[in-house]
Amino acid sequence: MTDIRKIALVTGGNQGIGYEICRQLGEAGVTVLVGARDETRGQDAARRLSEGGANAAFVRMDVTDPAQVRAAADAVSARYGRLDILVNNAGVLLPEQRPSDSGAELVREVYETNVFGVIRVTQAMLPLLRRSGDARIVNMSSSLGSLQLHGDPAFELGAFLMLGYNSSKTAVNAFTVLLAKELAEAGIKVNAADPGYCATGMTGYAPTRSAAEGARTPVRLALLPQDGPSGGFFGDGGPLPW
Repeated sequence: MTDIRKIALVTGGNQGIGYEICRQLGEAGVTVLVGARDETRGQDAARRLSEGGANAAFVRMDVTDPAQVRAAADAVSARYGRLDILVNNAGVLLPEQRPSDSGAELVREVYETNVFGVIRVTQAMLPLLRRSGDARIVNMSSSLGSLQLHGDPAFELGAFLMLGYNSSKTAVNAFTVLLAKELAEAGIKVNAADPGYCATGMTGYAPTRSAAEGARTPVRLALLPQDGPSGGFFGDGGPLPW
């Protein structure tokens, strides 16, 4: 029997904003696949989601490992036959110095997850997304990737001058725009989401904004109606500048 629920894969879905995206999509009746590289944590997250009423399953996937990504795509294909929503949430924030001191190796390490991982997973899942007929791709970005905002002296996060992380999100934004143009005829909407500065393990739980609040925009973009936008960069308040 064909599952009429939407099927969503969320990378890095075992904790923080990724877990909240899974939880909120589950509340909306979506079957959520928790993508995680740590099997114990991924299985635990899927179990907690299921106990909360969601239809959830774990998919082992380190986005930096091409073999694991291919195996994950094969597993999703074998069990579900398609994918309706892909949320590229997995990301890293490594300790960085000033842009003039950030070594190329550190920047490359950030890009391996934040950029190449997004590209790798998206390309692997595209055949499944094309089978949906109404697919959505959401790339997790950040206002720190906005060149226009960084050019504004009043930008509230302008002091965070992290070459690797910030430019990786700029690259994700570029990938979003180009992919949205390519996939427009296929009816696949592609957008970038800024969750805001949230209290997660990545930020040391310093901000007051919750992970649940950070999940709102990517969830909204994942559930866009047919007349929704594509190729945009959005936060809670609407479109953000590139």
